[in-house]
Amino acid sequence: MKHPKASEMRLGALFSGGKDSTYAVHAAQTQGYEVACLLSILGRSEESLLLHHPNIRWTALQAQSMGIPQITAESGSDDEDEELESLGALLAQAVERFGIGGLVHGGIRSKFQRDRFGRACSDAGLELVSPLWGADPRLHMESLLDAGFEFLMSSVSAGGLDESWLGRTVTRGDLAVLGGLSERHGFNLDFEGGEAETFVTDCPLFSRPVRITSHSKTWDRYRGGFEILGAELG
Repeated sequence: MKHPKASEMRLGALFSGGKDSTYAVHAAQTQGYEVACLLSILGRSEESLLLHHPNIRWTALQAQSMGIPQITAESGSDDEDEELESLGALLAQAVERFGIGGLVHGGIRSKFQRDRFGRACSDAGLELVSPLWGADPRLHMESLLDAGFEFLMSSVSAGGLDESWLGRTVTRGDLAVLGGLSERHGFNLDFEGGEAETFVTDCPLFSRPVRITSHSKTWDRYRGGFEILGAELG
């Protein structure tokens, strides 16, 4: 996809607090774009195919550490039309308040998501910018670690990923183990298919890391979640 030159456009960023949406902001800034605001939809449904759910309310701390204004909307169901309506309202706010001309999207391979976000952007007269699109799964994960991203696994829902991964901050050693598990069990190493969700606790964009002070875990022998109950900036 051809985009205008970075110097010609301010961007908003669709932000969930996970590794890909955060890294997409970093990648866009590295390419010379100004990311003027973060757009987060506070979804309450775990079944959404469009929106990241785990620990979404703690994106406020991440935005504070990044020093980028955040605007939010709520979506109470996994209905696609309602979610896209919430996104459209956010895009309209971002255009009015921050003068954005495009939206950063952290997707890598999901054409389903990209098509729908692209349609929402088109309806708002905006460009969709996807700096991570088509990245090799292993190289992408290695790039995250090389860039100094620290992220924990906030949910797992794939064969081979058990309770021990919940809340774990992924290291290079973990990545090697995950690579073997992904080959054995057939899940995407970068979790692009929803096999796991993540939460970034530190990265080059942050002025201070997010320190988790309390949490809870759920596990039903097939999938589980790591819920942040308390957190602060370190």
